[in-house]
Amino acid sequence: MRFIVLSVLALLALAAPASAQSDRPIADRLPLFAKNNCQQIRDPGNQLFCGDPTLAAAAETLSTAIEARLARLPDRLPAIEENAIWVRQRNLGCGIVGQSAIRTEDFDRVKACLLKVTEERAAIVGDPGFDCLAANTAAGAVICADPSLALAETELNGLVLGLIGKLDPTAARFAFAEYGRWTRERDRKCNLVGKENVPLQELESAEDCLAEHLKRKTDEIRAAKGDPKKVFGRQVAARVPDTDAVDFCAARIHAANSCGNFLRINRVYALDSQVTDQEAQVTGEIEMAVLAPFTMCSKVASSCTGTCWDARTGRPQPGGANKERSAEAFNVTRRLRIQRTFAFVKAADGWRCREDELAPVTSGNASGGS
Repeated sequence: MRFIVLSVLALLALAAPASAQSDRPIADRLPLFAKNNCQQIRDPGNQLFCGDPTLAAAAETLSTAIEARLARLPDRLPAIEENAIWVRQRNLGCGIVGQSAIRTEDFDRVKACLLKVTEERAAIVGDPGFDCLAANTAAGAVICADPSLALAETELNGLVLGLIGKLDPTAARFAFAEYGRWTRERDRKCNLVGKENVPLQELESAEDCLAEHLKRKTDEIRAAKGDPKKVFGRQVAARVPDTDAVDFCAARIHAANSCGNFLRINRVYALDSQVTDQEAQVTGEIEMAVLAPFTMCSKVASSCTGTCWDARTGRPQPGGANKERSAEAFNVTRRLRIQRTFAFVKAADGWRCREDELAPVTSGNASGGS
């Protein structure tokens, strides 16, 4: 079923399943429970969507709306994250707490609540204007508040999607990573990093900077005359070994290791650098958000976050220590922050990164999203 796919995309089934005794009464009231193997779904809310025909139909409608939304956004990852947050809030709003089983006497109330909020969500997500209203960054809020900026971003998004659609899957993965780097570079240049909670009127000075960025990228894409290779994959080096250089490196590593299936890079900072004529060592900090469950001690964890992690402390466990916890997975929207030193070499076109994965890190912590 497509809803099962959506549930995987929303990435919420992370904790241990409820006991068989508490599952049975609810299962008896879900006609599709056995047919759809709903016992395999650990999230109590998603179990109801799996086993109830009315809820399943509503979820299918919402899934279609979400897929349409993702199709019109070049950077899909924030939308995936926002949807995961909404599902968790949906559960809490309907009285579902964590992985606690739904009580039999609460079944009708919870089902009615889930149906109502899901139908409302489908109607909202289906409106293209929601893409702007759901912006969760300072830049997104400024763009949304200015009609001319919103139109310019919509135009740019359409052009980007048109170009990436011409690429093979591997090249498209790198192009999407490059698009994400564009937006982080834009936010740094426009002094909007970390200002999500700043009043909108205090961000108006960034409007001209955002307008210039949107126009420059739009003109660049139009000048390519439909050739994505003239836009993506050309700039692989940074002018100086700084934050932009670390961002180039992190974006390339994430694209090469398919990390975008699991993680979004939110912010990149250069903390320190040691530079000679031909080589540089830059210590950088990278903040990522979890978009899909992955094991805390795994190849994904090592390549994409630089380390294995300890579930109890939220700290790195280099070398895969604490193996007994290796089956535990990160929950959606968890924030990971790492520090590591990147090696760069001077080339004709600038400073190129020598790294091919994020391991090993110097330090790190995992927080939020619980």
